[in-house]
Amino acid sequence: MSHTLSDEDRRRLAATFNSTAELYERARPDYAVDAVAWLLPRHARRVLDLGAGTGKLTADLVGRGLDVVAVEPAPAMRAQLSARLSTVDVRSGSAEATRLPDGCVDAVFIAAALHWFERPAADREIARVLRPGGVVGVLANQRDTSPAWARALDELLATRLAGLPRSPRSTDEATFEPELFEPPERAEFPHHQIVDAAGLADVVATRAYVIDLPPAARTALLDEVRDLARNHPDLAGRARFELPYMTVAVRSRRR
Repeated sequence: MSHTLSDEDRRRLAATFNSTAELYERARPDYAVDAVAWLLPRHARRVLDLGAGTGKLTADLVGRGLDVVAVEPAPAMRAQLSARLSTVDVRSGSAEATRLPDGCVDAVFIAAALHWFERPAADREIARVLRPGGVVGVLANQRDTSPAWARALDELLATRLAGLPRSPRSTDEATFEPELFEPPERAEFPHHQIVDAAGLADVVATRAYVIDLPPAARTALLDEVRDLARNHPDLAGRARFELPYMTVAVRSRRR
């Protein structure tokens, strides 16, 4: 699959999430708690979840007793977030225009969203809302392909989606403007999600490049994913199984 996105492709694919907000909330995993702790500055109190989606990360931040503002451009995603976390300050906005005051947060968290931002405009906006010495932290779950069945899934997706535009991983893009931010630090934390065959297909179905497929092609692909989950020798006969990830975390301090 191609990892080169034109601006047109990036904007089109990013917009697909508004049509699948309920599925995204139900199917996507959260993030390794140790990864969030590693990103969080010791004395942070008010933080921004930027491109917050349905609140997969927001819930963890709230659970730590933080004052969280969540900024998300997609109305359906914001609705899911507000329904799930009714006390959170959820706002319409973008990474390039958060509409927040200068220097108002101790940390900015970006979970599986950085690749949709317009750079370097987003870098400048993140620097603007961060207090001096504040941290920007980027998170993404990467599937662990150590199990044979997980490698088979990757091979299936690579074959069926060959040549289609696909975004790079957020954590591969997590180097910010050097005059504004210190060099990034990176760490990895094991994580997992318990799924069944339908759940595995739902996880795949929340990927923008799958949402963007023609309906017949999307249906055929998801049928193949369910078939793999039911019939691969490592999974056959198992109603539920562990989908392994590595939560990759990258942090940079505001100069």
